[in-house]
Amino acid sequence: MSSAETEAAADFVAPGAARDWRGLRRALPLGLLLAVAFVIVPLAGTDYWFNAILIPFLIMALAGLGLNLLMGYAGQASLGTGAFMATGAYATYNLLLRLPDIPLPISLVLGGLIAGAVGVVVGLPSLRIKGFYLLASTLAAQFLLEWIFNQYGWFSNYSTSSSISAPKLAILGQDLSSPVGRYLMTLTAVVAIAAVAARLVKSQTGRAWSAVRDMDTAAAVIGVPVARSKLSAFFVGAAVCGVAGALWAFAYLGTVDARSFGLDRSFQVMFIIIVGGMGSIAGNFIGSAFIVLLPILLSQVSDRLFGGTVDAGQLANLQRIAFGALIIWFLIKEPAGLAALAERGWRRLRPSGTAGPERGSRPGNTGKIF
Repeated sequence: MSSAETEAAADFVAPGAARDWRGLRRALPLGLLLAVAFVIVPLAGTDYWFNAILIPFLIMALAGLGLNLLMGYAGQASLGTGAFMATGAYATYNLLLRLPDIPLPISLVLGGLIAGAVGVVVGLPSLRIKGFYLLASTLAAQFLLEWIFNQYGWFSNYSTSSSISAPKLAILGQDLSSPVGRYLMTLTAVVAIAAVAARLVKSQTGRAWSAVRDMDTAAAVIGVPVARSKLSAFFVGAAVCGVAGALWAFAYLGTVDARSFGLDRSFQVMFIIIVGGMGSIAGNFIGSAFIVLLPILLSQVSDRLFGGTVDAGQLANLQRIAFGALIIWFLIKEPAGLAALAERGWRRLRPSGTAGPERGSRPGNTGKIF
């Protein structure tokens, strides 16, 4: 009996049990991955891996998730990711500074909510404009918010350099300032937010976002609240980016500086969702791994081939050329990103008859991974 016939027979005899088994089989790889991330990696990882690779990888994946909810699922163009990250970082810093009794996790959540409120304000033009014009308005917000944080000393507690050191990281009296502690704090936040996002995109809100993304006029005709859907996407996306910004400042850099969240950061996050795949939760992690590891790989290859004779500026230019070429390639050849490639490869490796229906390559239709 073939595998397809076996599954059909199982469904006929005990459809509920068969569905539970298939759900368990899909969840098992993710459970093993989380076990490795929470148990094995803290025991085997080095300070270099935590500080230079794992922590920035997780935070950039979280920022990519925020932008992906806004662009990949709701179809709202944005170049204000850096501004949302800076808002979350400064908001969390001031909450910890001025309300020291608030626990760190609550401060992170509140900082994200404040960034979400700013995202709603930035998203108001989306009710009237779309596409390039909306992109330009979010770009203006990026420059405006960056200027405000640098101009007004209250946000940085009147530091002369507009840059302040992050407060001590501790939860329930446990010091998290070590590389392992910062990694576990970041990993916990990323896993929790990603799980909520995965449920959200499958909910009625997520379906409304998809309808607005595909055609907002048709969505309005069938009764989808277009304005509320757009603003909710800006709120959720900016809130997630705000938490990512706070983690970037506290768990990675150890300092809060608006210059760390400039336009380059917004483009970097956009590259993550283009390379990883728009409309895919797992694509954010794939794209972040690509963006974080590629510069390290290029540096290692340069040192091996040229013995360190390549100037750092030339190496940075080569990285930009490689990024640009890859972005163009993905936009032309594989607009659904690496997540779609991974899903098709996984489908080919599975036994015949268990792969399920084929999905199209449109961004937003590749989100079954994760």
